[in-house]
Amino acid sequence: MTSPTAPGIAAGRLSGEQIALGFADLHAPLAPHEVHVAADRCYFCYDAPCVTACPTSIDIPLFIRQIATGTPESAARTIFEANILGGMCARVCPTEDLCEGACVREAAEGKPVEIGRLQRHATDTLMAQQGHPFTRSPDTGKRVAVIGAGPAGLSCAHRLAMLGHAVTLYDARPKPGGLNEYGIAAYKSTNGFAQREVDWLLGIGGITLLTGRTLGQDLNLDDLSEDFDAVFLGVGLGGVNALGIAGDDRAGVANAVAFIADLRQSTDLSALAVGRNVVVIGGGMTAVDAAVQSKLLGAENVTIAYRRGRDAMGASRYEQDLAASHGVRLMFNVQPRGVHDGGIELEYTADDGTGLKGTDETVTLPADQVFRAIGQTLTTDGGLTVEGRKIKVTGTGRTTRDGVWAGGDCALGGDDLTVTAVAQGRDAAMDIHAVLTGA
Repeated sequence: MTSPTAPGIAAGRLSGEQIALGFADLHAPLAPHEVHVAADRCYFCYDAPCVTACPTSIDIPLFIRQIATGTPESAARTIFEANILGGMCARVCPTEDLCEGACVREAAEGKPVEIGRLQRHATDTLMAQQGHPFTRSPDTGKRVAVIGAGPAGLSCAHRLAMLGHAVTLYDARPKPGGLNEYGIAAYKSTNGFAQREVDWLLGIGGITLLTGRTLGQDLNLDDLSEDFDAVFLGVGLGGVNALGIAGDDRAGVANAVAFIADLRQSTDLSALAVGRNVVVIGGGMTAVDAAVQSKLLGAENVTIAYRRGRDAMGASRYEQDLAASHGVRLMFNVQPRGVHDGGIELEYTADDGTGLKGTDETVTLPADQVFRAIGQTLTTDGGLTVEGRKIKVTGTGRTTRDGVWAGGDCALGGDDLTVTAVAQGRDAAMDIHAVLTGA
């Protein structure tokens, strides 16, 4: 075991036991008696605000009532009818900002119904049983290509297959799942759940999965449009914004998404190297995930540096507090100015009413390792119209090209959440179905 205070970037800063404890399930499943207590707190509101706050419009009062009456399998069907990735969303959704944030109990008491954990109880119960809860409709004879096996693509593929279409699902990476597999903190999705969920989803039948296929390299949109009756793009955002400062290309400066992906695919977390002093540049969920996991791997000092104030951070207040509870320092109103030997120079910022500007006041932090988490960029658009650095879509994901739809992070109008991507994939599938069948 390497000393936690060893200089530079090193593996084995903590023992295997310490790392295993740190990366345990963030929210353990509810015990049976806890399920009933949590379900009994629901008021089963008419026009429930939690449903309005859910991007997939799950009938939350209904599924909680089904749990309360001892039928979690029925509750799971209610969830999956609206959100086929309800199991993962129960683990990773920022429920504090969505359904639970809108809960009337939250407004009245400051403690919402634990919707996310109840959803996990229901979905885990049904997924543990053999078989698939939905049956395919008769084959329509129509073929659809879905590019990208992330949340949007998986949701679209499943709904299309359920409606009777033959789907070929392509993904550039060796494993399907997209950000669910490669891009979220390991303590949010444990025990290989992302891949188990994909395997379960494919149980609907009618979906052929082909990995290692990339749009713009192995796949061409013209050929796909000729070979298939419709195409859905859920390719995500493959690039990462550069810091644009001196030293951005130095050793020890890396992309947070790549760090998280390596961590998620590692079979031995104690073998992953991490700096003694780590600085993460950014204010979103990726920044928090990279910072907390650096701390859990044994980094002594971890700082999130964000150029604006706390209220402007993309990460929820819950995620900010989670980071702080693990000893991560949050610095606001600072932007990177340069990476040097053993440190990073940060400049304080201020908004004078005409936009955010540097103040020329600086502070230098020790840094063996610097992670960029300042947003991702579209790397392939298939030649479609791009607006705001994303593929332009209207309505239910229709692009500017007939027969081609898009959804998820790559499409204009999303908010980079798994649950939103699921909704966009589902809605695009329904629109594709309507076009292909003349409904």
